[in-house]
Amino acid sequence: MVVLSLAPVPHARAAESAAQTSERDIATLVTDTDHYRPGAPLHVGLRLRLKPGWHTYWINPGDAGEAPTLAVQAGGGATGTSGAIAWPAPERLRDGPLMSYGYTGDVLLPATLQPTGAGDGPMVLKATAEWLVCASVCVPEQGQFTLTLPAGDPSPSAEAPQFARAAQARPLDSPFAATIAPDGTLSLTGAGLGRTAVQDAWFMPLTTGAIDQDADQPLKVADGTLTLALKPGDAFHAAPTLDGVLMLKDPAGEVRALAISARPGPAMAAPAAPPAAPAATVPLPAPQGAAGGLRMLLLAFAGGLILNLMPCVFPVLMMKAMALTRLAGAHTMARLAGAGAYAAGVVGAFMVLGGIMLTLRAAGAVAGWGFQFQSAAFVAAVCWLLFAVALNLLGVFGMGNGIAALGGAGVTRGGYLGDAMTGVLAVLVATPCTAPFMGAAIAGALTAPAWVAMAVFVAMGAGLAAPYLVLAGVPALARYLPRPGAWMDILRQGLAFPILATCVWLMWVLALQAGATAIAVLGTGLVLVGLAAWLTGLAQGMAMQDGPARQIRLCRALALTALAVAMAMLPGLRAAPAGADTGLVASGPAGTEPFSPTRLAALQAQGRPVFVDMTAAWCISCLVNERVALSSAPVQAAFRAQHVVYMKGDWTNRDATISAFLESHGRAGVPFYVYYPPGDAKGRILPQILTSGLVLDALKG
Repeated sequence: MVVLSLAPVPHARAAESAAQTSERDIATLVTDTDHYRPGAPLHVGLRLRLKPGWHTYWINPGDAGEAPTLAVQAGGGATGTSGAIAWPAPERLRDGPLMSYGYTGDVLLPATLQPTGAGDGPMVLKATAEWLVCASVCVPEQGQFTLTLPAGDPSPSAEAPQFARAAQARPLDSPFAATIAPDGTLSLTGAGLGRTAVQDAWFMPLTTGAIDQDADQPLKVADGTLTLALKPGDAFHAAPTLDGVLMLKDPAGEVRALAISARPGPAMAAPAAPPAAPAATVPLPAPQGAAGGLRMLLLAFAGGLILNLMPCVFPVLMMKAMALTRLAGAHTMARLAGAGAYAAGVVGAFMVLGGIMLTLRAAGAVAGWGFQFQSAAFVAAVCWLLFAVALNLLGVFGMGNGIAALGGAGVTRGGYLGDAMTGVLAVLVATPCTAPFMGAAIAGALTAPAWVAMAVFVAMGAGLAAPYLVLAGVPALARYLPRPGAWMDILRQGLAFPILATCVWLMWVLALQAGATAIAVLGTGLVLVGLAAWLTGLAQGMAMQDGPARQIRLCRALALTALAVAMAMLPGLRAAPAGADTGLVASGPAGTEPFSPTRLAALQAQGRPVFVDMTAAWCISCLVNERVALSSAPVQAAFRAQHVVYMKGDWTNRDATISAFLESHGRAGVPFYVYYPPGDAKGRILPQILTSGLVLDALKG
């Protein structure tokens, strides 16, 4: 055993220990935050920067090698012990007649630690790690590391991207049914498997000796079926299931890792060998092939269509209802032009959001549906925008068609810019909601090539805009619209109040995200936006009466100054650090626990049933589900009767732990619900829109 020497490092970074070095590698203990807070999960990890030609090993090292170990103990201001390593998917390392599984280059082996205690001083992390590094020779190494974290609100450290990449490299739960035959034939069935989707596949078992790891694994795949001919090893029958990681490589060269647990079953008829694959396709686990791609687009369209009925979009739908009454009696082409501009705004906004999500994820960041609402500055800006819209509807200032008024333009050409900007606003306020079918479509989009992903976002936008296009374009329906009249002024003013109610909701979200100081900034901004609206209305009134041009220009200049001052305050708004307690967990039913992977694993090991609720304050669908279903008396009584532990993950602010959990289940946003019965490690995923009956049925099994 080689004990590494301590390299002379003058000052260790707050989230990385002093390095221990050898001629083979550099090893450090790292954390994903630079402070700690009791009760907030802390991610720790052994980081190995392996020299070229050297490698270390996975949990199953294969035919040769030894798995690394890591034990971290916390002391001082808080105590705790790290859990098991969350293993990223490994590489296959062939050495002559031997096959090993491991890692090369810069690798992070992460684990989770739950600090407990008073948090009244620095927390000292002491870690012991052992690992084996091999090239032409193998050298066992060990290291002892010390890292001190001050108490305080956790914020992402310089090493946080390493943890995000490690989480993304973890195998996703397989969506396919898997069986293993007595002769070693591994069979997978399910939508998304096809000759145009899988170019190569290989299986790596969790247990050493379960299969002959060096033997070839002939692959045969057809639509909906995949088989690998594995050669059983000495430990093939040692466990009731064959557990491991299945790697799927598509024709574009992208590799996906799926965690599978194959149950005993008969050997399936092997499909014919696949022909040469085309140059590109949609990566798994999204549905593949023409039929699968069409299904994903239909799901996206249906999700966008249903989004019209979600509470997030209600204020904007009310505004469009007002626009429809204004169009009553207009020529069909005029109605279609306005509806087309609205649809263009909707689809364009979906494409921009989708492009930002894909760019962030390609850069290693974790971004899901509704990610922009995790920004306190964005929440405040939307609140001010909606407040200005409400003032416009109340007649404080008048620019005709809705949102274009905010820029003082777009009222020409039939107000088409206003229609387009209304579509953009509809998408912005819709993102806190996830309609049925949207979760599967977004998850598929984020694992697909960029052009397929953008097609999915376009389909969602088309679904959201479709009802208005139909109403505007079908003359038979247009005849049923009420005729314009004096009543429209009363209706227009009344529409301001649902929008003002939305502003109140956004204030609550911001208070949970960033605290009381942010509310003071938000309130100041509301005063400035109101002042700008009043000055704009004053200038408009003087202009209509041919008032002095100098005074009109002064009012407009002061209005722009007020808006500029408000916008200048936005960069100072910051959401609470990742893992900070917003109070959303405490707002749940009595006995609600904050989500923790370590706690979840411990409860499962004890055989306790667990219900996991991933939520956010800005997710209206989440809040409605909690009020209607999860907090209902029958569901709470069933939780108590069956001793179900109710765990709540708060994604109001960015949280890498929750993001990794969502990623591991192929999801990109909230709400997300999983029920883990005793003995069921995979759990049962519930729909995004809940009723008491759905939850009770899941508890019954």
